[in-house]
Amino acid sequence: MSNADRFLVSMPRLEATASDSTKAAPRKVGNIRAAQHYAAIIESSDDAILSKDLNGVILSWNQGAERLFGFTADEAVGRSVTIIIPPDRQDEEPVILAKIRAGDRIQHFETVRQRKDGTLVDISLTISPIRDANGLIVGASKIARDITELKRARERQDLILREMSHRVKNLFALSSSIVSLSARSAATVQELADSARERLAALARAHALTFSHGQPSGEETTLKSLIRTLVAPFDEADESRITISGIDAPISGGAVSSLALLVHEFATNAAKYGALSSPQGTIEVECAEEGEMIVVSWTERGGPPVSRPHGPEGFGGVLSRIAVSHQLGGEIVRDWRPEGLAIRLVMPRSRVTG
Repeated sequence: MSNADRFLVSMPRLEATASDSTKAAPRKVGNIRAAQHYAAIIESSDDAILSKDLNGVILSWNQGAERLFGFTADEAVGRSVTIIIPPDRQDEEPVILAKIRAGDRIQHFETVRQRKDGTLVDISLTISPIRDANGLIVGASKIARDITELKRARERQDLILREMSHRVKNLFALSSSIVSLSARSAATVQELADSARERLAALARAHALTFSHGQPSGEETTLKSLIRTLVAPFDEADESRITISGIDAPISGGAVSSLALLVHEFATNAAKYGALSSPQGTIEVECAEEGEMIVVSWTERGGPPVSRPHGPEGFGGVLSRIAVSHQLGGEIVRDWRPEGLAIRLVMPRSRVTG
C-alpha cells in the first residue's frame, strides 16, 4: 500500500447526504478526488505529516516523516508514536492525547524527537484533532518541522547580543580604569588628558581587533605585536609593567580575532580586578613552543588577592572558552595563585599560523 493510499484509508469516511442518487454520485466522486488531492499534497510536503488514533498508534506517515525520522511508512504505521519520542519526554504523549480528546489544537509546540538511529532532532509540532463524519474525534494529525537551524540561529543571535552587551559594559569599566591609570603618573591636568587620550586610542585599536567575530583578518601580524597592541592601553609608557618575552610567530586568518578576543579579555580583567588594578602589579607574558603547540603563559603578580570565582561562569569566560576550543582548537587553564592569576593558553601552531 502506498503512503497516499494510507492517508486515504486513515481519513474519516465522507458520506453523501443527498437523497437523490443522481446528485449523490457526482458529489461522492468529487469527495474522492478532493481526498486524493489532499493526500497528494500531504505526501509531497517537506514537513513530516502523520496521523494517529486516540491510543497513539500511527495510521499514516508521509515521505517527509521518513526523511526526518528515518522510519519508512511500513516500519512506522501500526506502531506507537512513542517510537520517535525520547525516553525523557515520554510523558508528553499522554498530555497531548488528553488535549486532542478535549478537542484542543496544539500549535508550534517546540520539543525534541528521536530518529531511528537514536539521534535527537529539535522540532516544532502542530497537532490537530481528526473528526469523523459525525463530528466525533477519532484521532490526530501531526505536522513536524525540523527547527535545528532555527535554534542555532537563535543561539548565535543571542550570543552576539550578549557579547555586545558584555563589551559595552567592559568599555565603561575600562574608561574608569584608564583614567585611574593615567592619573598615577600625571603631574598636570594636561598630562592626565593626554595620557587618557592616548590610552583610549590604543583601546580603540585593541577593540577593533576583537570585533570581527572570527572572520579572516586582512592584516598581517605576529603573536608578540598582537599582544603588545592589546595590552598597550593598560601599560605605563615610561616604566612598563607588562613584559612580553619568548618566541614570535605569524598570526593569520581568523586566529587574529580569536587571539585578540582572548588577550583583550585577560587584560581587561587584570585592569578591573587583577594585577593592573594595583599600582604595584605586574604581568609577564611568555610565548613558547612545545612540539607542534604554541603556548602563551600569562602571569600576574602584585595585585589584590585573587580566588577562583564561585557561581555560574561569566559571559567573558563563555566567550574565552568558545574562542579557545571552537576557533583555535586549543585549551586554556587558569590557576588562582596567592600572588596572582596565572593563565596557560595552548594552541596548535597549524591553527594559529594557518
